[in-house]
Amino acid sequence: MSRKGPAFALIVLFVMLSLCLVACSKKGASNTKESAKGFVPRLDTNTSCSVSVAGHYSNFEALEAEFNRFEQYYPNVRMTYVYMDGYSKSGSKILSTALAGSEAPDIFFTYPYMYDWVDGKEIASASENLADPALGIDLSCIRSALLRKEQNGSILSVPVYTTTYGMMVNEEIFEKEKLSVPRTYSELISVCEALKKAGYENPIMGYSRGSDLLYPLFYPYFCAQIMGDQKALDDLNGMKPGAGEYMRDAMKLTADFMSQGFINLEECAKLANNYEAVILRFFEGDVPMMLASGNTVSGTEKREAKSEAFTAHPFKYSFHPVPSTDQGGYFINSISVGFGVNKNSKNLDMANEFMRFLVSTGELNLMAKAKRMVTPCVEMSLDSVYAPFQNLDDKRFINQSDLGLEDRPASQVSKAGLQVALGNMTVDEAVAAFGSIQ
Repeated sequence: MSRKGPAFALIVLFVMLSLCLVACSKKGASNTKESAKGFVPRLDTNTSCSVSVAGHYSNFEALEAEFNRFEQYYPNVRMTYVYMDGYSKSGSKILSTALAGSEAPDIFFTYPYMYDWVDGKEIASASENLADPALGIDLSCIRSALLRKEQNGSILSVPVYTTTYGMMVNEEIFEKEKLSVPRTYSELISVCEALKKAGYENPIMGYSRGSDLLYPLFYPYFCAQIMGDQKALDDLNGMKPGAGEYMRDAMKLTADFMSQGFINLEECAKLANNYEAVILRFFEGDVPMMLASGNTVSGTEKREAKSEAFTAHPFKYSFHPVPSTDQGGYFINSISVGFGVNKNSKNLDMANEFMRFLVSTGELNLMAKAKRMVTPCVEMSLDSVYAPFQNLDDKRFINQSDLGLEDRPASQVSKAGLQVALGNMTVDEAVAAFGSIQ
């Protein structure tokens, strides 16, 4: 028996493993079948109607691609995108007016701050509750922190794109100068000094003068300072006297960096805007680092061909966190664009059906990839240009919605940072003026 025992045990083990593999195979086949099943139409596929989506993008190829995919299920449904001028600057007023009109959009762009504006209540009252189980929209595929819930538990908007802040890096320059992309604040200073000595007049550029300039440097740092501090949030959101003290360290960081002489304000002032002008300036190939947001990065791929300099001499570039501390930078994630549904739509069922189709890991990740934006999905699939952000520790990931900072104090921090960066205010003056900075 002593000789047969091990052999018998091996036979039993082999049988058990075989049964396990068969079971796993069946389970895998079941999952594959379910995955392959994908979207299943709930409405009559012969339905004929029109559904419009309104927003501020001048063109929206990524959404057009989704229209085409949706029309494979509903060939008689005409999906259209409508550009609304001025939407991005005064969207709540324009949208509330449009929703009350005779040609109201069926689906519309939303922004987190929109519901806090004067016309926000009108928009909210006209918005469908996308969390209604009867609609069958799978909101579980989206990071829960990005879903804004009303007091009654309803969800009026679903994030489609999110963004972050960082710096575009010309990797060819760093390779040529035998430098590593900085990962700490000390390294950022040292690298800028080395690049300056190597003859680069603008080792790093900020956004155009008169706008956010050093925002990607100081704002994520500020958010990290107040994250989880309920008193700080209460004081800031309440715009209480003395609340400016919470941004002192961020303003000191701004003043310190500007004192190094690496940012040429006159050169930044030549940038006509923080989108195409910034991208094309970076593509000239002589700027090692360019501060930017994910919204700017989203337009890079399409503008490579627009740049004569880049076409003549293409180079590899990537997007990195701005190292604001000696522990590194931050991945601050905020909603760039969301979609809401007009509950008074003449084609409400089909508008909701399109949202059910769109809100899935597969479709949202496809849209993010096409637009070169950050996906709102739990299963994040980032464009390769964002690869450096994947190396950050989870502790340096900040969800803007988790933070709880309202639009008014956030705007004051932004304005304070700009005034300090331009030299119009000292740190003490900015801190004292919190709440009234123009």
